[in-house]
Order: sequence, then C-alpha cells, then structure tokens
Amino acid sequence: MSSKKDPDNPKKPRPAFSRRSFIQGVGVGTGALGSGLLETVAHTAPTDGKFAGPGVVPITLRINGKPINLSVEPRVTLIDALRNSLDSTGAKKVCDRATCGACTVIMDGKVVYSCTVLAIDAQGKDIQTIEGISQNGKLHPVSVAFVNNDAQQCGYCTPGFVMAVKGFLDKHPHPTMDDVEKGLGGNLCRCGTYVGVRKAALEAAKEMRGGRNA
Repeated sequence: MSSKKDPDNPKKPRPAFSRRSFIQGVGVGTGALGSGLLETVAHTAPTDGKFAGPGVVPITLRINGKPINLSVEPRVTLIDALRNSLDSTGAKKVCDRATCGACTVIMDGKVVYSCTVLAIDAQGKDIQTIEGISQNGKLHPVSVAFVNNDAQQCGYCTPGFVMAVKGFLDKHPHPTMDDVEKGLGGNLCRCGTYVGVRKAALEAAKEMRGGRNA
C-alpha cells in the first residue's frame, strides 16, 4: 500500500487509503449506479400509453350455482370481482385485510374471507354469497333469525355474519352459546350487536333442525 506524508507530522506516513475516502467513493459509485438503473427503467417503460404488466384474462366463476364468465386482471380479489364486475354487492369490502369478516362468503362449503382470495384462483369452486341463500323466494332461516333478534344495526357486518352463521351451522347443527361465540370469532361488529347475533344463531339452528331442540 502506498503512503503519503502527514502534513502535521512530516515524519509519519499517512495511508493513501482511508475510511473517509472509501465512503466517499462508495457514495459516488452508488449514485452513479442508481442513476443508471433509473435511466434503464425509464428507457424500458412503455411509451405507447399502455400499462406495463399482465392485462385482463377470461375466467369463469360459479356463483350461487350458476357459471358466470368475466374478465379480470390476475391481481383482482374475489370481493372486487363480485362487487365491481358482477354487481353482487351483498358481501361488503370494509377492512380489506382479512380482519373484520364483512366480506365472508362460503366456498366449497368453507367460510372464507373473499378479500383474501384471488378471483382467478376461485375458478372451479362453488361460491355461495348472501344473495344465493334464500330458498324458493323465502329468506333463509339465518336471515329471519337476524331480524327476529335485532342482530343488525348499521348493516356493514351483517351479510358477512349471516354467511358465517350459515357456514357454522351447516357443520355444527347443535351448538351451545359458547360454541357460537367461538365459532363466530372471525367476524367483527362495530355496533357491538354480538348478543343479538349469537341469539340469532341459536334460533336459526333450531329452525334448521325443523324446530326441534335436540
């Protein structure tokens, strides 16, 4: 390594390479590299006014027993496809983070948050929304029980709760109050009508059993 004389101490050699010079060199080099990358990106960006990335693709969703053809971008979630492409607005988009449960639907018999499912991945699945649970033009027993027990307030969480209750009762036809409380833990009500929702679930369970207590 070569050395230079230290002006404060002519007899003591000073290293030609220092930490300060290294950092300065790295800063200059990184800046040049960054500028080069930005310039490369700028030159590769589309100039014809079109967006970069995949466009819409045709898919088929089976909604409430009916196959429906639509075209969406691969990034579109099921909740957005339902509301924006199919005008099926029963499921509500509230948190969009798989936290509140307002977008709950039933897919292949399983309760899911539709904001966490890509529409393109929902192909081949049997998707049930609140619009499709009525029977012969009559409200589903869960919906009737919600009305009877005043289990809805502002309404944002109600469709998700109805679907969560239906999905829960389909697999647990003889629940206790504790079972219902635990089974519906994935849905939130900002108005705090949990007592009404739980009572509605128990009433609906009895009705779905044909009015029998056991």
